[in-house]
Amino acid sequence: MVVKEFRYRGKTLEELKQMSIKEFAQLLPARQRRSLLRGLTEAQQKLLKALEKKEAPKTHCRDMIILPQMVGRRIQVHNGRAFISVVIQPEMIGHYLGEFAMTRKPVEHHAPGIGATRSSAALSVR
Repeated sequence: MVVKEFRYRGKTLEELKQMSIKEFAQLLPARQRRSLLRGLTEAQQKLLKALEKKEAPKTHCRDMIILPQMVGRRIQVHNGRAFISVVIQPEMIGHYLGEFAMTRKPVEHHAPGIGATRSSAALSVR
């Protein structure tokens, strides 16, 4: 079985890691390119430095674009209530950190509660 090598816009992961942020930005879609070319915010720069030092830094910086240098690292991203642990995979390059820490729980429908509607009166309540 042949393992398929990861490529982003024709570049391997090693080639992407060798690029500067400005060169990498040219490969991204317009919104992410514009964000990177404006420069990283203080919080984003702080997160990149923390990635070098800590095992799994915590961050509220959901608008950080995932860079090739982050691949393989674990980051704890705040979702508004708790920190969600995210392991950065090569396929995540170019996306925002916030996309991988959901802020809402999926809706789970259950049986109706007491007094919900007239039809629920027919159900046995235990």
